Amino acid sequence: MLTSKVAKRYAQGLLDFTNESGQTATVFSEMKDVVKIMNESQDLKKFFLTPYIDSKKKIEVANEIFKGLSTSSQNLITLVIRHGREKQLKNIAQEFINKVEDINGVQRVTLTTATQLSKENIEHILKSTDLVNSSNFDLIVNIKPEILGGYILRVGDQQVDASVKSKLNSIKKDFHLN
Repeated sequence: MLTSKVAKRYAQGLLDFTNESGQTATVFSEMKDVVKIMNESQDLKKFFLTPYIDSKKKIEVANEIFKGLSTSSQNLITLVIRHGREKQLKNIAQEFINKVEDINGVQRVTLTTATQLSKENIEHILKSTDLVNSSNFDLIVNIKPEILGGYILRVGDQQVDASVKSKLNSIKKDFHLN
């Protein structure tokens, strides 16, 4: 997923601030909560995306929803809303998480399969590739029946496509060329 320049800049500013103030770990866990809340609440997304609701009202609601967060996190959320960037809030939080994980050497691994796999199968797939080169990784498993079988493993910007769908498409191209 492409991240906007706005999200990257706000996240970098937050990272610089939290590094200076020693709050990186606290804000990191809080930004995970922000992403989770934004993913789970469609009503909150709609509320933030509504252009004719005043920013003061949005700040008031955000302060109530995120009242358990640290002052730094609350100030970031208020700043984002005040500048009219509330639709980027989730992206800013996710970009901050990504930046902290990059600093800590965490690899982001996405495994897409047609059906749910056992832990043993997942471990076998991860061990069979050179892309996952550390024991410190964040694994996201997606189930997409449209790939028909096999798997697609994505680590950072590299991808291994061992899906049945891609193999069928490759055969189809070969038939069209000959």
